[in-house]
Amino acid sequence: MHTTDLWSFALACYARPGVERLCLDLQEQDVDICLLLCGAWLEARAITCTPQRLERLRQLAVHWQHEVVTPLRRLRQNWRGAAQSDPQLKALREQLKALELAAEKTLLGRLERETRNWPPQRGPAAWLEPLTGGVSDGDAAREFLRRIAAAVQLELAGA
Repeated sequence: MHTTDLWSFALACYARPGVERLCLDLQEQDVDICLLLCGAWLEARAITCTPQRLERLRQLAVHWQHEVVTPLRRLRQNWRGAAQSDPQLKALREQLKALELAAEKTLLGRLERETRNWPPQRGPAAWLEPLTGGVSDGDAAREFLRRIAAAVQLELAGA
């Protein structure tokens, strides 16, 4: 079976109807979307979540999110209003958006490299519960993301 890379999986999931809105809503509730998409990818590949694996991925993600992704996102969001009437600022904001996306791609690559040798196992993978604990409508969000992730994994595995 062909296994797709995390970046391709994340892009394919994000492109599905409803996923972008879900991710933005979860992001507002302090969910790390790169880590969430990685968890969905691991679940779709039947890679079991253990406390040690989860902690390792969180360690990889937290620093990069805090030091790189979040400052870029915050600056881009802060420029939203002013960029509507300032073409030069709008162009700079688009460059920030591209940098933010590149930073997220880098993080996903790091997460993928960390998980490269984790074998699939029998039983529930259960990554999404600890990654979305405490969010409103968490059960519905997890179920929706699981369905999307499974469909995307099947689609990409057959490609």
